[in-house]
Amino acid sequence: MSFDDFHVAHVMILATVFLLALLTGIVSRKTNFCTMGAFADWVSTGSTARMKAWLLAIAVAISGVVMLEAIGLVNVDNAIPDYRSSQLVWLQNLLGGFSFGIGMTLASGCGSKMLVRIGGGNLKSLIVVVVIALVAYYMAKPLPGSDDTLYSLLFYDWIDPFAIELDGRQDIGALAGIENHSVTARLVAGMLLVTVLLVFIFRDAEFRQQKNHITAGLVIGAAVVGVWLATSSIKVVADGETLALSTYVQNWEFLSDSDEHKPASSQFLRPQSFTIINPMGQVYGYTKSGFEDALLTCGIMIVAGIVLGSFLHAVITRGFRVEWFASFMDFVRHLLGALLMGFGGVLAMGCTFGQAISGISTLSIGSFIAFSGILLGSVLTLKIQSYMIIYEGEASFIDSLMASLADLGLIPSSLRKIDPV
Repeated sequence: MSFDDFHVAHVMILATVFLLALLTGIVSRKTNFCTMGAFADWVSTGSTARMKAWLLAIAVAISGVVMLEAIGLVNVDNAIPDYRSSQLVWLQNLLGGFSFGIGMTLASGCGSKMLVRIGGGNLKSLIVVVVIALVAYYMAKPLPGSDDTLYSLLFYDWIDPFAIELDGRQDIGALAGIENHSVTARLVAGMLLVTVLLVFIFRDAEFRQQKNHITAGLVIGAAVVGVWLATSSIKVVADGETLALSTYVQNWEFLSDSDEHKPASSQFLRPQSFTIINPMGQVYGYTKSGFEDALLTCGIMIVAGIVLGSFLHAVITRGFRVEWFASFMDFVRHLLGALLMGFGGVLAMGCTFGQAISGISTLSIGSFIAFSGILLGSVLTLKIQSYMIIYEGEASFIDSLMASLADLGLIPSSLRKIDPV
């Protein structure tokens, strides 16, 4: 879809992303879609229903992206973040995902769940999001009175040397080594993975009866594809050429007569989809600027849309409830979780949405690594919490940690000091 006016095209992208985020907020609240909740159900009761809803969203996202990419309607190679970069920052993906997984468990929800809860009146989640936003913003932007970001101060020097420079892109299709046929390889590999996921999901007769979970997976997966499509295919016609909006901004002085409606950066106009943590930082920057139009991004639309969608559903269903911290320790736990989510989400280049759905839809190796880190961090934390509750006063944190690691097969069972639960 092409427009003759840049501003019209830009507004169309922002509006489309906002509406898809609004739908996501409504559906997430209605169906109780929550990754951390899915992990908790699995660890505590063995139920995999919410986990399969999440996997269904991933399957839908993968199938949509690989098919649309094959026919030229979606361009993931130039995405933000650069999921398919030739530089595989595996330790950053793993450590960031692990930290995020711990953080979302301590804070009782991932980034998207925080936004959904804010829409329902949860002030605890609002505090968590404010902390995440500050961390995410200053991970990328210089600290006040300094030229250093939190990333450059705390991580760059020791984590950057672990990056691996590949010969080509890091997605499964490119790594298949089929020269000039990476799109076909992505399509084949993606549909094979989707088939495996769908068989695993729908062979469960009980899950096939869970209309809410199926709806959540289908709608959220489709929304992820929709954002990829909008940000890839909406373009502007200038001097007889059809240009991506990011390209137009890069050549603004040659194509436009004035700076009116010029975005502050071209990078946020590249193809992209749902991600939550970095956009929270963008919301802080937008607010800090006094709401400058030039700083409006798709990420900000995603945050606003999810909150508003959840709010509308909460009001219509009379589910809006103001909630606050139950105790000082509850506040401390959420604060620690928020810090870990902020640092981890940026390091991993995404969260349960940004990497585990949007990222995996690109078949990026780094996204699979981040997904694994999130899963490990969350499940380990849930197990530790379970042991500490059951053995309250009888077992230390170290005892609970060792038992949890043994449960996950990460250390020999002989090292545990308390019985499994």
